[in-house]
Amino acid sequence: MLLSKMAAEGGGKEMNEIKTQFTTREGLYKLLSHSEYSRPNRVPFNSQGSNPVRVSFVNVNDQSGNGDRLCFNVGRELYFYIYKGVRKAADLSKPIDKRIYKGTQPTCHDFNHLTATAESVSLLVGFSAGQVQLIDPIKKETSKLFNEERLIDKSRVTCVKWVPGSESLFLVAHSSGNMYLYNVEHNCGTTAPHYQLLKQGESFAVHTCKSKSTRNPLLKWTVGEGALNEFGFSPDGKFLACVSQDGFLRVFNFDSVELHGTMKSYFGGLLCACWSPDGKYIVTGGEDDLVTVWSFVDCRVIARGHGHKSWVSVVAFDPYTTSVEENDPIEFSGSDEDFQDLLHFGRDRANSTQSRLSKRNSTESRPVSVTYRFGSVGQDTQLCLWDLTEDILFPHQPLSRARTHTNVMTATSPPTGSGGANPGSNGNSITTPGNSVPPPLPRSNSLPHSAVSNSGSKSSVMDGAIASGVSKFATLSLHDRKEKHHEKDHKRNHSMGHISSKSSDKLNLVTKTKTDPAKTLGTPLCPRMEDVPLLEPLICKKIAHERLTVLIFLEDCIVTACQEGFICTWARPGKVKAFHPVEAEGAAFAESVSAKMYLGEGSHHRIASSLSAAVSQLWKSVCIIILLEARNTGSTKPSSLEEEIIIIIIIIIIIIIIIIIIIIIAVAVIAVAVITIL
Repeated sequence: MLLSKMAAEGGGKEMNEIKTQFTTREGLYKLLSHSEYSRPNRVPFNSQGSNPVRVSFVNVNDQSGNGDRLCFNVGRELYFYIYKGVRKAADLSKPIDKRIYKGTQPTCHDFNHLTATAESVSLLVGFSAGQVQLIDPIKKETSKLFNEERLIDKSRVTCVKWVPGSESLFLVAHSSGNMYLYNVEHNCGTTAPHYQLLKQGESFAVHTCKSKSTRNPLLKWTVGEGALNEFGFSPDGKFLACVSQDGFLRVFNFDSVELHGTMKSYFGGLLCACWSPDGKYIVTGGEDDLVTVWSFVDCRVIARGHGHKSWVSVVAFDPYTTSVEENDPIEFSGSDEDFQDLLHFGRDRANSTQSRLSKRNSTESRPVSVTYRFGSVGQDTQLCLWDLTEDILFPHQPLSRARTHTNVMTATSPPTGSGGANPGSNGNSITTPGNSVPPPLPRSNSLPHSAVSNSGSKSSVMDGAIASGVSKFATLSLHDRKEKHHEKDHKRNHSMGHISSKSSDKLNLVTKTKTDPAKTLGTPLCPRMEDVPLLEPLICKKIAHERLTVLIFLEDCIVTACQEGFICTWARPGKVKAFHPVEAEGAAFAESVSAKMYLGEGSHHRIASSLSAAVSQLWKSVCIIILLEARNTGSTKPSSLEEEIIIIIIIIIIIIIIIIIIIIIAVAVIAVAVITIL
């Protein structure tokens, strides 16, 4: 009993330890402490009552080759930095732009990748009071403020994104459950907008802004019940996936404003969603502590993953770590573009997601065997990585060979919810299913093939309706054809607007029956736990003290962030050279001194901090030299008197160097003080 208790205590201590590295089939992922971004003072942010920390990236094609830019929000502050990645240390003392807001907090942001240059970038920032700001952090300009008087929506902005392929259109979601389509070239007006119904369907309605002149918002969407937590465009920009607090994933054809398919969480709200790089699958996460994989083609749940012990806050696919098998098994590790070229998905926006998938699923060609990698982070401070293999994707086809790293098993009970235990796995081991294959699953008939084939006609009908009903939309460019809006009905217990009293009652009755959570369990909308394969994570590691809010996969690294305001870089295997410990410390010392020793406002404090950094780094070097020398001599024979004298001389030299540096920095401080006085 005593031994088992001690083992349990030891295991719990190990699981609660913050990890700085983890291993997958590709190799070792390692946390780079010198590439950590945060507020300049590096003090952990008090996260109570604040909005989640978010991170956005953009590449400006800088001539120097370091074109990555990073934006993140912490509390009321917004920072814009040069992102140096895995190769150079972060310089927190020199943000390109820093903004502190009063009375409101940034909640989300998004760059326009189409217009970004080294001289200018367009950044949208959503706020807790409902406003949306368009800024240029390079020119340090504020171009426009949308919903300034909060006449359009007073609730918190939950998600903001530029419409793919457009320089002027962007979409904004609010915690009210509404989404709005804006054009940066139009004003919002001085009075509250009036809307007219454009289209409605099951649990959604779309309205246009009723005015004599073109004004924002162009369209208003009302989607589901409760907050609209996140949305995302498909890789080809044709479809829009939305997740709401009512627990539903809804996928729309953005051009035709048609509902393509839906999915219901096991329980609770859905908080996040992400498309696979080819647009074939959507992964969601939410308050049921699960990750759920949904097939875009079949409109059905194909797998669930259980590894988190609390709400899943972010899910993301890794386009750079994917294994592909054709006639000869090969391992693929390259860029997203290479991956899509290899799979013949193409990058032509004229081809829709459905047309590309129908080509891939045709019987004339042998399907490529693909293993998708995706990740998730949650409020349990854990990072999980998952593999979605062909035994899950194609359950009716014989396996060419046994896949590894994914444990497919049949669940016997649903998860216990937030804070519950993870059955069957401790999150620290990689298991192999052997030759176990899940039983064939029934295909969902929620989307008939006729509906897919007729999507083009629906689009043309909707375009005609928009053209005839709202003539002002003709002023928009071809890219900006994607102007569909949604409104929330003033009666929140109804999910659709009223056409007439009789038809409205019938539609609401049907909608309530189809989306009633008590009646969806066990249907294709929400299969039972035993009806779909259950994935186990490849790795599940605690990597932070506070809840995690960011997960981004880049070519050289993985970027995570926690609510304390620390943005961490995890180098991929083989992307960072191995240095001798002393050389590494010396490089860090040189970087810290060069980064902090510059004159300007507050230079006294910066020089003092550089003094502290210099002493600290050199003292670490002394300790490392002593330890290395002791290890080397201890493994062979006892140290001789000459060796001990050499070690003492080296230590004395380093101490002298430290004293010289202290004198130099002291002189610099005095010089700065004299210059300031004069």
